[in-house]
Amino acid sequence: MNQYIWLIPILPLAGFIINGLGRNSLSKNVIGFIGSLLVLVSFGLSLAVFFQIKSSGHPINVTYFDWISVGSLKIHFAFLVDQLSAIMLLIITGVGFLIHLYSIGYMHDDNGFGKFFAYLNLFVFFMLLLVMGSNYLIMFIGWEGVGLCSYLLIGFWYTNPSYADAAKKAFVMNRIGDLGFLLGIFLIIHFFGSIDFATIFPKAAALTGDQTIPLTAITLLLFVGAVGKSAQLPLFTWLPDAMAGPTPVSALIHAATMVTAGVYMIARSNIFYSLSPFTMEVVAIIGLATALFAALIALTQTDIKKVLAYSTVSQLGYMFLGLGVGAYTGAFFHVLTHAFFKALLFLGAGSVIHAMSGEQDMRKMGGLKGKIKITFATMLIGTIAISGIPPFSGFFSKDEILAHAYAHSTTFYVIGVFTAMLTSFYMFRMLYLTFYGKFRGTHEQEHHVHESPATITIPLIVLAILSMIGGMIGVPEVLGGHHELEHFLAPVFEKSNAILGEHHLQANTEFILMGTSVLVALIALAYAYFKYVKGGSLPVADTEERPALTSISYNKFYIDELYDLIIRKPLDFLSTFFYNVVERLGIDGLVNGLGKGTIETSKGLRLLQTGNVGFYIFIMVLGIIAVLAYSIFGLTKI
Repeated sequence: MNQYIWLIPILPLAGFIINGLGRNSLSKNVIGFIGSLLVLVSFGLSLAVFFQIKSSGHPINVTYFDWISVGSLKIHFAFLVDQLSAIMLLIITGVGFLIHLYSIGYMHDDNGFGKFFAYLNLFVFFMLLLVMGSNYLIMFIGWEGVGLCSYLLIGFWYTNPSYADAAKKAFVMNRIGDLGFLLGIFLIIHFFGSIDFATIFPKAAALTGDQTIPLTAITLLLFVGAVGKSAQLPLFTWLPDAMAGPTPVSALIHAATMVTAGVYMIARSNIFYSLSPFTMEVVAIIGLATALFAALIALTQTDIKKVLAYSTVSQLGYMFLGLGVGAYTGAFFHVLTHAFFKALLFLGAGSVIHAMSGEQDMRKMGGLKGKIKITFATMLIGTIAISGIPPFSGFFSKDEILAHAYAHSTTFYVIGVFTAMLTSFYMFRMLYLTFYGKFRGTHEQEHHVHESPATITIPLIVLAILSMIGGMIGVPEVLGGHHELEHFLAPVFEKSNAILGEHHLQANTEFILMGTSVLVALIALAYAYFKYVKGGSLPVADTEERPALTSISYNKFYIDELYDLIIRKPLDFLSTFFYNVVERLGIDGLVNGLGKGTIETSKGLRLLQTGNVGFYIFIMVLGIIAVLAYSIFGLTKI
């Protein structure tokens, strides 16, 4: 199988080339078939690679050619597929295929159908490159590639200025993080003389005492990259705005690919972080703060996609909390389960929007559960899963992170559980406002409401099943399981676990922790039910006044306005100052002044050229007299 792994990323790239070149000549059916089939074949190859690694226990490392050689630094173009990247390949190609299939129905009437599928295929290619690279440079190429594709897809409907602005915002904020990542790579080259994983990680594991100090700088810089790509505080505001793209884009970016890149990068660099306790604490605090902050914003949003967007930011915060407290397997487990239920929820939201003729405001929905039954049933499953209610997938991954957080810090655990309660509330609030009560849209919308076609509902059903059973691969021993995922990933995190030590909780403690998280989720569920179903409460219109705290949450804590005040406006002021004062009055004034001075002087001097020979002789005589006087009276001695 080793000789064929290059086909895994190349097939989506081929789809990009074919659909890109044939976007105006090929039919939509052909474009959709090619784009989806090639990703499906990549999934089949990824599945074969997964089982090979599972049976042999050995990673696949294939070098294709020597790429860069500068002095002692040698960088090969090579792929590494181990237990960690094997699972990422299945997520990217598996969930990615379902999103491609969904897009055939969702984007069928769009004039840019061919271009859209070309961008999707290119996105998958770069994400595969990111996780398959055997060194940080190949990872960085994939990293930048998905950033480019996110810009293209978020701004796909670029004729809308606000959508184009959202794309630019995502691009700029990701560049801020990417600078940190790039500087981290430079430091790795400086201290280790290589960026190849197989070379630098064993060297790092052998470091002791003060030798590990440089790792703090390296890990902090790498984390800056992860903050940008995975939308953590303070670089998180681009992700909710990314809802400007078509719904399949939201599912692809939020669930299976780009936003999990930061989590993957830190998990891949786990030995660096395990030797940098300060950075791990920073990662945990930022992750926990992001999880809570985004959940507080999601409580009051009325756009169905914005609720899910802030939910993604919050769930990513959970993943970083897991990484920061040493729960590498738990964090990656949550990446896996989140890919299932978040893709399901976004695609389900797209089905609702499709049924509602493009409407995204939940205040204008309601009463849809009897009209679009498949969409309702699948979104109910996704909501239960993300709320952490057993036995669905989110329960197992979330509670594993919370258990490690409890072992690390009781404060972290309490905040994590409180955030879990908020998650259950705002997710069931979304479900109840959308599907329960009376229909609140227009008569024309009500007449149009119908279930989505099979190309949309089939991916929903598959993802719903995965959201139900996906957690079974990580059932803890206290519940009679074997935690298959932990054993599978053990070789990747073996050295880090040896450094950090094992954290074993008493069985009774684990049961209490699980019971607490489930109880708060059920309480939040019940409160949302009585408030929005029994009580018939609705979010107020934008023109009406809200209570102060609700208004702060609804306006996203005015973070964008704050950035506008402290970053954009000062930069605009400096730009205006330099343009008007330094450039126009200073540089341009000097250059133009010299030019004007030359012109005016020339105008004066040209008056001396009269063409009168007598005048010229007179001037010559005056000059001769001046020279003689200068010589006679000894002016040269002065």
